[in-house]
Amino acid sequence: MLKTIEYSTEFCGGGGGIAGLCAAIAAARHGAKTVLVHDRPVLGGNASSEIRMWICGARGQDNRETGIVEELMLENFYQNAGLKYTLWDSVLSEKAMLEPNLTLLLNTSCFEAKTQNSKIKSIKAWQPNAETFHVIKAEYFADCSGDSILAPLTGAEFMQGRESKADFNESIAHDEPDSKTMGMSCLFQTRETTSRKTFIPPTWAYKYPTEEDLAHKGHNTETNFWWIEIGGEDDCIHDTDKCRDELLKIAYGVWDHMKNHGDHGVDNWELEWIGFLPGKRESRRYTGKHIITQNDVQSEGRFEDIVAYGGWPIDDHFPAGFYYTAGDLAVDTHAPSPWGIPLRSLYSNNIENLVFAGRNISATHAAMSSSRVMATCGIMGQAIGTAVAMAISENASLEQINIAALQQKLMDDDCYIPWHNRRVSAISQNAHCSADVVRNGIDRGGENCWVGSAGDFIEYTFEKPQKISGIRLVFDSDLNRKYQNMPCNYPLVEERFKLPKTLTKEYKIVGIDKDGKEHITLGTLNHQRFVRHVVDWEVVSVKLYPLSTWGEDKFKIFGFEVS
Repeated sequence: MLKTIEYSTEFCGGGGGIAGLCAAIAAARHGAKTVLVHDRPVLGGNASSEIRMWICGARGQDNRETGIVEELMLENFYQNAGLKYTLWDSVLSEKAMLEPNLTLLLNTSCFEAKTQNSKIKSIKAWQPNAETFHVIKAEYFADCSGDSILAPLTGAEFMQGRESKADFNESIAHDEPDSKTMGMSCLFQTRETTSRKTFIPPTWAYKYPTEEDLAHKGHNTETNFWWIEIGGEDDCIHDTDKCRDELLKIAYGVWDHMKNHGDHGVDNWELEWIGFLPGKRESRRYTGKHIITQNDVQSEGRFEDIVAYGGWPIDDHFPAGFYYTAGDLAVDTHAPSPWGIPLRSLYSNNIENLVFAGRNISATHAAMSSSRVMATCGIMGQAIGTAVAMAISENASLEQINIAALQQKLMDDDCYIPWHNRRVSAISQNAHCSADVVRNGIDRGGENCWVGSAGDFIEYTFEKPQKISGIRLVFDSDLNRKYQNMPCNYPLVEERFKLPKTLTKEYKIVGIDKDGKEHITLGTLNHQRFVRHVVDWEVVSVKLYPLSTWGEDKFKIFGFEVS
């Protein structure tokens, strides 16, 4: 007997990659009753243990994405010092499971949707390992699945393939449109050992006996083998399994070449893992109220309704992928970092309650080549989750919500929005502060950071007793660190310290009331950049004493605010 479970909720998220996870967490934290549907057993999408692509984002000084994306990375550095992928999976799952407003459905695939009057009323999903159908009714639906499964199920407008120059006046577009896309990859990982290791390839693996066979394809232990890529000339959705089989033949052949044909310095290295789930770069893209183009990207995207930003180059891979022989497999076209992403490109043009984040946003092929990387996808996810929760609480459509208020909510949650300053609480603004820099509304950049030594503190004082309910802190997590959230390969000795040494580890917050009584909140083993404390104090002063870091001599604090 098959089972059916019905849900009546406010927000249904689809796709548990970085974008979908951030969307679901943000919506749940802002009070929306949320169900997250994901068709895999682990969260993370292309970043998960099933695919193992590190998280990339905006380039340039102080441009690293913060908010939930940074929270996930820092939690991983703390819990998973050895950077094991199975533990990374558990860090992501824990973040979802600890949210009281969030119901998580793994191994669950959406296959049906019902619409009425340009709105999605419900979706139906199948969970095979539990032999259970899940029917979910919601006010808003998010499709962060990458392949945009709700497009064919709801009639939502979408794009696929490459536009022509004439379509959007893009200089890097082709003269004629086509259905080709960027391809997909099966990555593999290796580990260095203390002794020589042999490798016997499967009989069906391809053979690459010479260096010319892998021309323009850097093959060493420093790369993540992204160039093992095909599928851009096929149907990048329906031909996935066929492409996987081809990718595996290539991947095993590449490692065979490195181990058995020539000296590649890998005598003591062994193949530890190979991905049987391809990581995709491009498929369907929804059509929103605004379609981001190459011209938008290169003019910095200074939209009035900016809610996120990109900063990766316009990184366009040739559809032939591995089989492209004329030179490098991808072409990077300059994109400013940052460039702005508008909310209008994150909700559907014709389905009123459909939002999206990830590689499937409303963008041309050229623009998507810059916006598709996962840190960018994550902050877009947090933006739509926050926007939907706001629309639900105000009983308004996404087009009706106050964009300035949404931007302030995002910045208050430590999401950077270029060219905008966060509004600091009135209590903090009106108080005397011993370090004005911590209340300037800018939570990044060396010029916006208080630097202290042992024994130093920051103090707010008030002319008369003030009711304090919240304390907001932003520490320095080294936004310019050069290492990734997870490795591509495992050398014998890895000396790099992953949890940023600049982070404040221990601190004390002391509120003093009119009678001189101290009210104390302690931070112990802190490993996050962004921290909130809920208090119930009536005090005449509040002091922050940083006590230790994870390695630095100096204390660095971007934000200390009372409300």
